[in-house]
Amino acid sequence: MTGADVVSAAMDLLKVPFRHQGRNKLGVDCAGVLVHCFQALGLPHFDTQGYPRTPYDGTLEKILDAQPSLKRIPVSEAREGDVLVMRIRKEPQHIAIHAGMHHGAAYIIHSSEQYGVVVMHRADELWRARVIRAYRMERPA
Repeated sequence: MTGADVVSAAMDLLKVPFRHQGRNKLGVDCAGVLVHCFQALGLPHFDTQGYPRTPYDGTLEKILDAQPSLKRIPVSEAREGDVLVMRIRKEPQHIAIHAGMHHGAAYIIHSSEQYGVVVMHRADELWRARVIRAYRMERPA
């Protein structure tokens, strides 16, 4: 499995509407994009439901750290296909997939209430500054 495989799975959801806790092509949230990638790649995962729109007390990181197919990596090592955890306000509360480099700039794929759909766009300075954790998908041994 390559980073390009992860990006391809995430791109399957481009333009799917945002829906909090959504898990299908009728609507997904940022966690739904990650769950879709796990499923598309046949990776074991835990799908947590019932979370608030704004996770707190490290909830998001605890869920990601418990995933059998994710390994925490330094943010500086993040590359195509890696999972990026972002701080929008105070707590880590958003997930995006690193979509690789295009025309010299990093791109991300994510579902956001702000955009209303799953989008891929350049990770400008503001988006890059929000990234506080990174994970790599891998098949458990």
